[in-house]
Amino acid sequence: MSDADSTAVTPPENKPQSAPPRPKRWGDEEDDPVEESTVSSSSVELNVGDLKIDEAKKINKFLDDPEDSNIKAVTSGDTPYSSASSFEDLNLSPELLKGLYVEMKFQKPSKIQAISLPMILTPPYKDLIAQAHNGSGKTTCFVLGMLSRVDPNLKVPQALCICPTRELAIQNLEVLQKMGRYTGISSECAVPMDSTNYISIHKRPPVSAQIVIGTPGTIKKWMSAKKLGTSHVRILVFDEADHMLAEDGFKDDSLRIKKDIERSSRHCQVLLFSATFNETVKNFVSKVVKDYNQLFVKKEELSLDAVKQYKVYCPDELTKIQIIKDRIFELGENLGQRIIFVRTRNSASMLHKQLVDDGYSVTTIQGAITPEDRDKIVKEFKDGLTQVLISTDLLARGFDQQHINLVINYDLPVKYESHEPDYEVYLHRIGRAGRFGRKGAVFNLLCGDRDENTMAKIEQYFNSQVTEVKNTDDAFQDALKAAGLL
Repeated sequence: MSDADSTAVTPPENKPQSAPPRPKRWGDEEDDPVEESTVSSSSVELNVGDLKIDEAKKINKFLDDPEDSNIKAVTSGDTPYSSASSFEDLNLSPELLKGLYVEMKFQKPSKIQAISLPMILTPPYKDLIAQAHNGSGKTTCFVLGMLSRVDPNLKVPQALCICPTRELAIQNLEVLQKMGRYTGISSECAVPMDSTNYISIHKRPPVSAQIVIGTPGTIKKWMSAKKLGTSHVRILVFDEADHMLAEDGFKDDSLRIKKDIERSSRHCQVLLFSATFNETVKNFVSKVVKDYNQLFVKKEELSLDAVKQYKVYCPDELTKIQIIKDRIFELGENLGQRIIFVRTRNSASMLHKQLVDDGYSVTTIQGAITPEDRDKIVKEFKDGLTQVLISTDLLARGFDQQHINLVINYDLPVKYESHEPDYEVYLHRIGRAGRFGRKGAVFNLLCGDRDENTMAKIEQYFNSQVTEVKNTDDAFQDALKAAGLL
């Protein structure tokens, strides 16, 4: 493992800015600077190859076969769909089948894939709203959908995927390139680039890649500058769609992109994927997309049975830090990787400093860190070079690392405006453990009446009682044994 001081990037403390920060930005993420900024999207393509993960290190001893979730399908119209028991049932090209079996090492579709892929791939290609468990195989659904709809002989953008963060866009592009390795289909990542590679958007060549995956600000900028043509786009995907279309997310940019594509493309299939859709977003989405199919799971069934949830009462903040040191580091060192979620950048800085000063090896990621350092920190964690990662909600959604078996909520997620629990973010956070049926545990550290009330509301919302764990070695060991991690 790398030395703490060499691998860790201590995030800078917040300094006064010329304008106040926008609290509505989810996940501590500033997607894109304005065009006049010194940092902009570059014509230099992101070298995703440098960020790929060493396959030999992908071993997880806490693996169970994933349980079928109770997925309900509601179809629109009289188009017949049949569940796919094998990938051959989907009439995929030989090149795509080879990618699924040789590169992805899949054997058969997961339940959500078996149900959703026929909906995605069957003419007349109706829109789809799909909600299912974290780690259930949603990414494969829309990536395979994009690859299947592309004409390899047409060298123009034909599929577009919009993601809330740079990290998720890069991760999805990596999956796409791996799955589509034998197809010859070209792809490009549209995310904010670092200032070192800066070239004005007006000097970059037009995008010729057939599939583009990126963040909404950069995608919209490329479209506005006429660098990303959309007249041949056949499929538009919104990953983490509830946030992409939420008032406190990227709703304006997402709707602008969708409307611009609809104006230039005769028919574009829209796919909306997420583990969560609250009622407000559901109602809005039903007005945005027309004649759509849908898949959904009841919220009571979304709390991830594979992940054991615990709560630990702490009299003060120092106790929280002591638990991180004595329990999460000492007891958890043989349990795989751990991710600690905090609410703010300042909390990330404080906790990072406390742990590093005491000699613990830990890395930290949040929105104020440069793109280069964010890529480096994520790659080191995914490669297993670091074992403990502190993160704001930047990595709460979609971050797929199979070795994460422990999630610690140092701070519970709450909405900035109302201080009410953020139920969707809580679900996404605990979904970083227990990926695709793997065993996992989450420890919620509660300090004070506000935390206790927040936890009680979360329990009530998901109709799930979270087990209390006393702050002792024996109690933590028993909890880890009950989670199947010891």
